Amino acid sequence: MGGRGLIAGRTAHAPPLHKFEPLRRTALNRLFAVVYASAIIALLYRHAQTLIYSATSLLSFSLSLSLLISDLVLAFMWTGAQAFRVCPIRRKEFPENLRKIIKEEDFPGLDVFICTADPYKEPPMNVVNTALSLMAYDYPTEKISVYVSDDGGSAFTLFAFMEAAKFASHWLPFCREHNMMERSPEVYFASTYHSWSPEIEKIKVMYKTMKVKVERIVDKGEISDEYIVDNEYREAFSKWTDGFTHMDHPAVVQVILDKSKDRDVSGNFLPNLIYVSRQKSKTSPHHFKAGALNVLLRVSAVMTNAPLILTQDCDMYSNDPQTPLRVLCYLSDPAFQSKLAYIQFPQRFRGLNQTDIYASEYKRMFQINPMGFDGLMGPDNFGSGCFFRRRAFFGGPSTLVPPEIPELSPNHVVDKPINSQEIFSLAHNVAGCDYENQTEHWGSKNGFRYGSLVEDFYTGYRLQCEGWKSLFCHPERAAFLGDVPITLLNLLSQCKRWCIGLLEVTFSKYNTLTFGSRSMGLLMGLAYSHYGFWPILCIPITLYSFLPQLTLLNKVSIFPKVSEPWCFLYVFLFLGAYGQDFLDFVLAGGTIRMWWNAQRMWMIRGLSCFLFGSVEYLLKSLGISTYGFSLTSKVLDDEQSKRYSQGIFEFGVPSPLFVPLTMAAIINLFSFAWGLTEFWDNGSNKEGLVLQMVLAGFIVLNCLPIYGAIALRSDKGKMPTQITIISTFLSVALYIFVYLILKQ
Repeated sequence: MGGRGLIAGRTAHAPPLHKFEPLRRTALNRLFAVVYASAIIALLYRHAQTLIYSATSLLSFSLSLSLLISDLVLAFMWTGAQAFRVCPIRRKEFPENLRKIIKEEDFPGLDVFICTADPYKEPPMNVVNTALSLMAYDYPTEKISVYVSDDGGSAFTLFAFMEAAKFASHWLPFCREHNMMERSPEVYFASTYHSWSPEIEKIKVMYKTMKVKVERIVDKGEISDEYIVDNEYREAFSKWTDGFTHMDHPAVVQVILDKSKDRDVSGNFLPNLIYVSRQKSKTSPHHFKAGALNVLLRVSAVMTNAPLILTQDCDMYSNDPQTPLRVLCYLSDPAFQSKLAYIQFPQRFRGLNQTDIYASEYKRMFQINPMGFDGLMGPDNFGSGCFFRRRAFFGGPSTLVPPEIPELSPNHVVDKPINSQEIFSLAHNVAGCDYENQTEHWGSKNGFRYGSLVEDFYTGYRLQCEGWKSLFCHPERAAFLGDVPITLLNLLSQCKRWCIGLLEVTFSKYNTLTFGSRSMGLLMGLAYSHYGFWPILCIPITLYSFLPQLTLLNKVSIFPKVSEPWCFLYVFLFLGAYGQDFLDFVLAGGTIRMWWNAQRMWMIRGLSCFLFGSVEYLLKSLGISTYGFSLTSKVLDDEQSKRYSQGIFEFGVPSPLFVPLTMAAIINLFSFAWGLTEFWDNGSNKEGLVLQMVLAGFIVLNCLPIYGAIALRSDKGKMPTQITIISTFLSVALYIFVYLILKQ
């Protein structure tokens, strides 16, 4: 499917700008889905039969009901996953044809939103590198405006960007002259692919000098007078007060670079660079990242109002300077103009260890499933690497929900300089708490949506419910690369936050299964429900990690004997699910070891962040106080980095998240060992316990890193002793409890 004319100058025989093709395995997926669904129905029939005819005691009824509930949850999640396999497609763009069709002066303006909140967890130099890589796009610089939201109100972040603005005047022409792909200075200078020259060495020294200066003031915790050498700095930092380190602080909007007057060393204009720290007050809700993005949406509307918006995580830099041109390959197609809300790029990561031990790549979530979404109404929003049309934030495709003042309208034309007093005054006004508190639609009908910790997922979902569509752009070269958590606790804490946010969406009036299916159709409703109900996987994962093993230790069979036909049904369901997942993973570029680690992390998440996230959401719903929002640290520890690169799991911290994992490891190891001795001694009911022993053995294999962390390691990343003691005590208590129940 090729792009057809949008902008003046296109011809009837214009070269194609994009195409798509369905994945070849689609027909096989549909056939397998029919067979597998039949097997699920047969399994549920067996459970119902057991409950009705064989559950003669309260104990047997409870065991059968537990297995039925577990399998119903797994069946529901499997059904949702099939929506991704109905008609997955792969797209391809031809950005080399774009300038043959569209003149550069006709390119739309681009406003870039970067959010940061803590200079210690999100080092300013990481944010600076992200911004510089985006400012250096192969795109007219006079059409780019970069807005940095600093929710921490940190003078360190502002200082870093004022230094970065000076460096940008050298870096941007350097990128154009050398036409390199890596335009993050940190990444470029760390690579071994560039050649040496006096020019490269000179700009490298400039970057290192800036980096040392910024990191030094962060380490010292203050900006001494020696760094405030000119009036521009003094004026900027005169706005800072002691209150900025606390919750209450005023709004700050600082134009660091103005494209109408600031030029680089080659004489070309630089992009706009605007620092924004919104007003915060203890008496007003700030809505986390969604609130920060809405402030950027309003401030940018007042100052530049570009029709195209890129939202970007502060640690995810541009890896392809032609990315905006790929976006224009779709935006220039009249077939997409009326209903296209956003174009999503996959989140991909640098620094993954060889086998991705924590499955941090989320290959299924960020690469495989979005292709299935794309064949329906388009992918969900990942938060980073997403190009939005500004119009999409103001009502549905056919119904504009106008903002309170015309200056915020997506159709408003900014005709005043961004440094004018009128623009500045209005920008500060719309960045304040009082402004949003006096409005009706922000966060509900306008802008990024409030009501969930996963504001990206929720916003994309609500936009599609309103009738908007999206596209998944997955070029061979990653458009963006970001950092991954290198400790298990950071990864699980991040995932727990996602789980709470997903449950907030699921149990709202915009439930993905009911409201979503009515608004978008059954397949999209099921696809979104697969994510919305993601945390409830803790039910089957927890039950299957403990119940069969505890009954095995007590010689109670809960699965069919190996000589019974029903046994083959269980084997088929297990091998079929894992086999299809393995095939999808490998065809998407994964390796066998990476797939093994991904399925292991599925189990680990189910016993930790899924479980704790569900409990925390339940407590929050009951009005019981829980821990608040916390950032994932992007600071790297040398020892932790070394262990991560070696593929060694990082525990180290005595977190409650590790207790269920350790309990499962202990109980499965003892039940598997007991099962082996029972088989060796020709114990009774061997046939009835085979499947339980196989399951215990499979989980033992998955728990090998935990056993090593408990017994074989002495480094700082080992399992904390107190976690081992607590888990052992609870495992023994759980065994005794089950033993007493079964013996009644």
